[in-house]
Amino acid sequence: MKNLHNALQLKQLYILKQLGSRYTDIKPSDLEEEPDQLPDDLDALRQLVETCHLCDLSKSRHKVVFGEGNPRAELMFVGEGPGATEDSTGRPFVGRAGELLTKMIENVLYIPRSQVYIANIVKCRPPGNRVPTPAEALTCRPYLLKQIELIRPRIIVTLGATAYRYLSNDQSPIGRVRGHPIQMDGYLLVPTFHPSYLLRNPSAKKEAFHDMLLVKELWEKGRKPKRTDRGNSEKEVG
Repeated sequence: MKNLHNALQLKQLYILKQLGSRYTDIKPSDLEEEPDQLPDDLDALRQLVETCHLCDLSKSRHKVVFGEGNPRAELMFVGEGPGATEDSTGRPFVGRAGELLTKMIENVLYIPRSQVYIANIVKCRPPGNRVPTPAEALTCRPYLLKQIELIRPRIIVTLGATAYRYLSNDQSPIGRVRGHPIQMDGYLLVPTFHPSYLLRNPSAKKEAFHDMLLVKELWEKGRKPKRTDRGNSEKEVG
């Protein structure tokens, strides 16, 4: 797979840099964005990801955290990477940050968590919950891009700087871009703070709340009427 091959080449370049070699660094935008030669089925993709050993994160993981939720979700959330609880359960956002994210979804958007799809930039936990390296993120990104292609969400909410950076190819600080929708190829991207950041900085919850209200407005604006048994039209219930 071309994307994975490029990412592994990038990893080798970082190793050479540590050994004293000099080279021009590769940014995410320098690589192909479309995943190729990956399964066109979400379950098959999950099976492939669960056997992935393309980066060093596979050596320390307990479980791969592929993602979960409605496979036809119109709304998708993307975070940075699994934490300790996620690594032990194989589910995304189930620790303290996950509890806060669930409250944001259900108490502000009034949507059951099961009706959205939640994933991360990397599928394995970085040791010590550190930020994924560029090599790790770029190695794993084709899997996420394929998930997006298969799920086809209308809106993707990126949680934190890492998720925003690797989906938008923009290095801007999250505090500057949060709450400003960006039209991507096939979906609208809305950046906001990561729930872990909100737990450490409660004062930022007000801004995150306004971001979620914006997501709610955008989501409701684009909803399609649903046919009833009598042939009448009614709004879908979130």
